Amino acid sequence: MIAQHLLSEVVPPLRLTDSGQKALNWMEIFRISHLPVVDGKRLVGVISDKIIYDLNIIERPIGDYSDHLLSPFIRANQHIYEVFLAISNQKLSAIPVLDIYENYLGVITISDLAQRFASLVAVQEPGGVIVLEINSIDYSLSQIAQIVEGNEAKILSFYVSPEVDSKRMNITLKINKVDLSAVIQTFVRYDYNIIAVYMDNSEIKSMYDDRLDQLMKFMNI
Repeated sequence: MIAQHLLSEVVPPLRLTDSGQKALNWMEIFRISHLPVVDGKRLVGVISDKIIYDLNIIERPIGDYSDHLLSPFIRANQHIYEVFLAISNQKLSAIPVLDIYENYLGVITISDLAQRFASLVAVQEPGGVIVLEINSIDYSLSQIAQIVEGNEAKILSFYVSPEVDSKRMNITLKINKVDLSAVIQTFVRYDYNIIAVYMDNSEIKSMYDDRLDQLMKFMNI
């Protein structure tokens, strides 16, 4: 998914003749604190509510203070991960998008980005989540996929989070089954350390009840 497919359908750019008050009004409406400022198809910069208050330009045209505007932007063909990185590093609530000819195409807001990312990682798809902790040297995507698929399940999304100052990593799996008991048992059999499981509470209770029944049968032997 690239930046061109993430453009907001509702947030317009400001013009040089617009006042700081108009910018603040739009920011309140769209629940953001940054807005692009354009001159025709040319991006002049990005104004923030902080700039407006710091320079006291509420009643003044934004164009009179163009030298104070921020200058972040994303290219239309950049990946959603790069968009996230730019917004996060620069602490933005919105970022403009330019084509290869430096023409302004639109803006991506943090809200739109979050919704698109949610679909990218299959948040709305039914299923459960398993979080594994492993040594980096033991990481094998093929083995993890084999364990999941060997239990007639599929990985809907997958991401890796290295632990700070450690050789270990956390692996989060979104799996297309609500009942993950069989998958969990297989991971345990392969000596994987499961640090978290998220699935329907009734399924978790059923899994523990089944383990308790097995234990009681074992004790009665």
